[in-house]
Amino acid sequence: PEPLANQVAKLMTNSNSCTSVHIQMAGIEALKGPQDESYKMVEAFKERRDVIVKGLNQIPGIHCLLPKGAFYVFPNVSEVVKRGKFANAKAFADHLLQEGGVAALSGSAFGQYGEGYLRFSYANSIENINKALDRIDSVVSKLK
Repeated sequence: PEPLANQVAKLMTNSNSCTSVHIQMAGIEALKGPQDESYKMVEAFKERRDVIVKGLNQIPGIHCLLPKGAFYVFPNVSEVVKRGKFANAKAFADHLLQEGGVAALSGSAFGQYGEGYLRFSYANSIENINKALDRIDSVVSKLK
């Protein structure tokens, strides 16, 4: 509703665009200070990325390229959608959540060219990523 949108716009302007001086100073100090923990986190995310990409590519019908940023993968699941006779990738994502307990966002949420893809986050432990991969594999293998 427009009255609510106007109030949200005011909130966003003041919380995002008009950042207070003490927060700006803290940001400068964070950027000037030691970056050791940041480098460790980058390496941890690269390891998680490599685990999920390799695991997804080992599941028949799923094809995943190696992303170069963020902490998401965007595998093509078109073959799985066809094999399972799902209406679209969103229907497969819903099935994956219900049957395997794995959440994914349909690529169509990003526009028409995202159809046939799912987005998974790897902002989790390697142990949980491997559990998710096992569950995805189990769900997909039952679609024969």
